[in-house]
Amino acid sequence: MGKVYKAQSALRIIVKTFCDLSDVLTAVIRYQKPDGKRGEFSAGVSSQEDGVILHECIEGEIDVSGWWVFWAFVTFADGRTAAGEATKVYVWKEGS
Repeated sequence: MGKVYKAQSALRIIVKTFCDLSDVLTAVIRYQKPDGKRGEFSAGVSSQEDGVILHECIEGEIDVSGWWVFWAFVTFADGRTAAGEATKVYVWKEGS
């Protein structure tokens, strides 16, 4: 993976959950920004069997440089939920 830059919008965030997603009701990629603010991006299921979800970033979503933390969070049709392991990604300032 190459560098990720602040304000980048040509970016796809892909997260592998390591579980079967065939009966998932909703999937999101949760995050914590370097300033501590938390939120989530809507995600689509890319591969049910492989447990892969993804989010296509739009302009303005990656708005702070520094260490971001991302993790999957899925809700199954029967109400069960599962959070994934968090991963840290450094977001660079353009030109660095």
